[in-house]
Amino acid sequence: MSRKAAGVLHPPPTNPSPPREWLTHASACLRPPLFPSEGQSVSNAVIRRIAASKKTLVGSVLALGVAGSMLAAVPAQAAPMSAKAIAQQMIKDPAQFAAFNNIVSHESGWDYTATNASSGAYGLVQALPASKMASAGSDWKTNPATQIKWGLNYMNERYGSPVGAWNFWQNNHWY
Repeated sequence: MSRKAAGVLHPPPTNPSPPREWLTHASACLRPPLFPSEGQSVSNAVIRRIAASKKTLVGSVLALGVAGSMLAAVPAQAAPMSAKAIAQQMIKDPAQFAAFNNIVSHESGWDYTATNASSGAYGLVQALPASKMASAGSDWKTNPATQIKWGLNYMNERYGSPVGAWNFWQNNHWY
């Protein structure tokens, strides 16, 4: 018997609320729940949707694995050598390197761009005037190796060696 025949004339609601289980997740508002309520059966559409999402997941995992192995195969760029490491390669005698290290550590802290605000001394070895380092290379402002080369030459000419320069520095706090 229809509603009209039974004398019940209630129109259906104009804005029906979705079933409660649809509201448990934001995206669930766009589709019915994945799992049936008690007494309902699973439709083929639901089974296909579950299978498709698993295929997508497997495909994504495989793609990430392939991308990861490709990235691992690309050789990493070598990090630029530190000024100290460059000096160690240039100064073979451990005592001479230790003396050079002491001076540079005190003068610039191994910062090849260090500038003395009051005197204008510049670089690892705090050359004054800084432009003197151009005799070792035109890249003296930006290349620690050029500054080290110039500094070693200066120490050897003026003090006989980095050890001689360090001995002078310890007594005078400059060289």
